[in-house]
Amino acid sequence: MHTSTNVLNEEVSQVEHGAPLPGSRRVLLIEDNPNDALLIQIMLSEAGADHFYVEHRERLAEGLKRVAQGGISLILLDLSLPDSQGLETFTRLHAAAPRVPIIVLSGLNDTTLAVEAVHEGAQDYLIKGDVEGELLVRAMRYAIERERMSEQLGRYAEELRSKNAQLEADFNMAREIQQIFLPNQYPTFPPGVAPQQSALRFAHRYLPAAAVGGDFFDIFPISNTVGGVFICDVMGHGMRAALVTAIMRGLVEELMPVAGDAGKFVTELNRSLCAVLKRTRDPFLATAFYLVADMAGGEVHFASAGHPSPLLVRREAQTVERLKLLDPRHGPAVGLFNNAVYPTCRYPMAARDLLLLFTDGLYEVDNPQHEEYGQERLLAAVKQRARLPTEQMLDELLEDVRRFSRARDFTDDVCVVAVELDPHEVQASLRFNDRELD
Repeated sequence: MHTSTNVLNEEVSQVEHGAPLPGSRRVLLIEDNPNDALLIQIMLSEAGADHFYVEHRERLAEGLKRVAQGGISLILLDLSLPDSQGLETFTRLHAAAPRVPIIVLSGLNDTTLAVEAVHEGAQDYLIKGDVEGELLVRAMRYAIERERMSEQLGRYAEELRSKNAQLEADFNMAREIQQIFLPNQYPTFPPGVAPQQSALRFAHRYLPAAAVGGDFFDIFPISNTVGGVFICDVMGHGMRAALVTAIMRGLVEELMPVAGDAGKFVTELNRSLCAVLKRTRDPFLATAFYLVADMAGGEVHFASAGHPSPLLVRREAQTVERLKLLDPRHGPAVGLFNNAVYPTCRYPMAARDLLLLFTDGLYEVDNPQHEEYGQERLLAAVKQRARLPTEQMLDELLEDVRRFSRARDFTDDVCVVAVELDPHEVQASLRFNDRELD
C-alpha cells in the first residue's frame, strides 16, 4: 500500500511539473487524497483539456500560499483537508482569493452544504464520484467565463458610478444655475418702494420634478406703471427641457423692446424659437403665457400659446373664473409653426384682482384611484381660498393637491405665479409716473 501511494504521488508530481502549453490557464487543485488528485488529472487529460495546467497542493495553508503568489485562473477545492474542514475551508480560501473562481469538489452529496457554498460565492459544487471529465472541463470553462464577465460587469459598474457621479454633479450645477436665474426679488411699482407698498405684488412657487426643470417664469418692469409676467412649460423635463428653457430665457431678454405688446412678444418669441429648434433632430414645443399689467391704462393685456388658462380671482366679488372666458383667442404652443401669429387679448383690471398663472403639473396629478385632480378641482380650491393672503393661498393649494394624490412629490414640474393689484398703491404709482414724465 505504501508503494502504491508513492507511485501515485510520483505520477501526480510528473503531471504537475510538465511544461504548460502556451496560453494555458493555471488551475490550482487543493486535494489531500492522491488517488482523487490523479483521477482528476486523468479526467482532464482524457477530456482534451490541454489548455489547463494543474498545480497540486495537499493542504489549505499550501494552497493559500500558492494563491498569494498570483497567476491562478481557477481553483478546484476539496472541503475536507488535513488542516481545514467543511465550509470554512471555502470561506477562508475565497476571502484570500475573491477574484479567483472556485469549484468545490466534494465527496459529500450534501445539498444543504452545496447551496451554502454557492451562496458564499462558489462557482459550482460537484460530487467526486458523479463527475466526468467533460462535465468537469465544462464547469471549469463556465466558471472562468462567469468570473471574467463578473469582473467586466464590475468595471462597467464602476465606470457607470463614476459617470453618474459626474452627471449628478452636472445636474446639481445646472439646478443651482437655474435657481439663480429665477426671480429672487420682484420689481416694485413705483420703483424703489418697499414690496408691501407696491401697486403690483407678486408671489410664486416653483417645484421641479427632476434636478432641473422645464418650467420657467420671469417677472420684469416694462415702465414705472407697467409690469410683464411670462410663464412657460417646455415639453418633458430634465436636462433637455432645461436647455430649451435656457434658450427661451435668452430670447425673452432679447425681446424686451417689444415687451409692451403681448401678442407681438409671443409671436416674435415663437419665430425665434422655431429658428433655433429647426436645427435639432427631435421636435420640441412649449406652452407659454405672457401677461402685461398696465396700471395707467387700467387693464391687462395677455397672449396665450396653448398654455392652461390663468385664473382670475376677484376678491371683492368672491368669484373665480378662467381668463380665457373673458377673451378666448389664443395661438398654438410655441416651437411648432414658424409663422404663427398670436393675438393680444385684454380685460379691465379691478381693485384687488388676483391672477394665478400656473403650469399643468399643478393639476395633472392622479390619486391612487387614477382620478385626476383636474382644473375643475383647482378652480374650486382657489374659490374656497379667495379671501386668503396670496402666500397662504399658494401653500394651501399645493397641500390640497398633495392630499388628493397622497404623495409629497409631484411627478411633473410645477410653477405657480400670482399677480395682485393693490388699489391703495395704484394712485401713488401713477403720481410717481407723472412726476417722471414732467
